[in-house]
Amino acid sequence: MVALYIFGFMTISQAIGNDLDIRGVRIRAYGSAAFLLLHVILSIGPLSRLNPKFYPLLFNRRHMGVTMFFLALIHVVGFEPKIANWSLPFWNFVGALTWYHDYGNLDPLVSLFVSNSYYSNFILFPFEILGVIALVILFLMAATSHDFWLANLTAPVWKALHMGVYLAYGLLVGHVVLGALQTNKHPLLTICVLVGMVWLLTLHLITGYREFQKDKQTLNPATDGFVDIGSTQEIPEYHAKVVIIGGERVAVFKYDGKISAVSNVCQHQNGPLGEGKIINGCITCPWHGYQYLPDSGTSPPPFHEQIPTFDVKLVGDRIFVRAIPHPAGTQVQPAVIS
Repeated sequence: MVALYIFGFMTISQAIGNDLDIRGVRIRAYGSAAFLLLHVILSIGPLSRLNPKFYPLLFNRRHMGVTMFFLALIHVVGFEPKIANWSLPFWNFVGALTWYHDYGNLDPLVSLFVSNSYYSNFILFPFEILGVIALVILFLMAATSHDFWLANLTAPVWKALHMGVYLAYGLLVGHVVLGALQTNKHPLLTICVLVGMVWLLTLHLITGYREFQKDKQTLNPATDGFVDIGSTQEIPEYHAKVVIIGGERVAVFKYDGKISAVSNVCQHQNGPLGEGKIINGCITCPWHGYQYLPDSGTSPPPFHEQIPTFDVKLVGDRIFVRAIPHPAGTQVQPAVIS
């Protein structure tokens, strides 16, 4: 799809404007492809919260992110593919760095940072700097996109680092809009960017409001520390009911005539375990397929992830969950449905 977009962008651009330089068109093709793909990536999270049908896209979000970085990198530095020492002339082209900053006495990188010093002027602001900072952020995210870094940086640090995508997005919006104001008199590009901003902002606000409403429905424990979370009939087989106990989300699973309760938060990327199901005896996260045993909250060997577990008891067909969790990986006897 990326290749088709780039080919279509160049073909249509040349058909519309015969006087356009093909090298400049290629630079814009790769830059716009990266920017559009960033909108797709930032839409996947909230869309998956609104409708589980979007869950499969979460499996490929990292790959999309790495692809987006390389598209942005090609936009900046250019592209020179070779096969068996033979260049492919049709695709060879310089990037924006060379195209705009290689015609003076300064090195292109030096020129990038010193050629425009209108930092106090909104319209003439050096928009290239915004793009470079965003590219650095995207590089850090692409370089740490593997689970090796997730495990070694720890999930909170890794998550905080990858939240930088929103900063990168803001910088790229400034880069595109200010660049368009300086080099393009037609307002269409600016309008498209604003439409994209409204789309993402609306998605995130709707999703955030829905999640906020869920978190307000907190259940309070009785004097014995247990909370009545509902009937066994409310939970489909091999699925869960997610409840808020003491401000924390708990997933209560029903499987093979038993009831177990675990933290709703996957240790991989904080995925919603309660929206997954039990497959081959394991709770399976709907985001990336990480698995946990329902009675102990531990991942099956050779994996080592663990989540907190909760005491469960049945009174008739009513399910009661103890509000205080056990440490992650603690074995808890399931409640048996009679």
